[in-house]
Amino acid sequence: MIAIAIPTATMAQTAQGIGIKAGLNYNANGDYFDAIQMNAKNPDRNVGYHIGLFGKIGNQVYFRPEVVYTSTKSDYDDDSFKMQKLDAPLLVGIKVLGPLSVFGGPSLQYILDSEFDGIAINDVENDFSVGLNFGIGLNFKKLGIDLRYERGFSDNEAAFLGRNSISTNRLDTIETRPDQLILSLSLLL
Repeated sequence: MIAIAIPTATMAQTAQGIGIKAGLNYNANGDYFDAIQMNAKNPDRNVGYHIGLFGKIGNQVYFRPEVVYTSTKSDYDDDSFKMQKLDAPLLVGIKVLGPLSVFGGPSLQYILDSEFDGIAINDVENDFSVGLNFGIGLNFKKLGIDLRYERGFSDNEAAFLGRNSISTNRLDTIETRPDQLILSLSLLL
């Protein structure tokens, strides 16, 4: 076991600094409530993407702040909800064994743009919200890969006049809180 652990530990990422990251999200937002039909629809999950910058301070225990542009999409029957946002995870990690680490922390989210079935949604309850990220990562010298889960802490609804609501002035609502798996590749510069 020692013969395997020592070479693995020497390959683990020891560098500090800044880097770039990109990857895919497997996500869904919350329920869509149709005010006319008085029913809620659960979203189908879709693949989105993200790209951003990160910093790393520390080695065995480290702090990793990130700034990431994220694009998500959720389907509700024949309709789609698209959202673009800036995420700022503030992660604390610890090396477990060799290149393997675990991490977690809050994620600040700012919604840049959202659209439901071609209708721009400008009335999101809170453009700024807080969530939680936690996951595992593998780091080899300057290259890293991680898998994490993100969940919003609080409800964050957007209200808008849907296609069926225009004549009745009832507002449809959609929950903008994310629920996603995030796979990222990172390169420390």
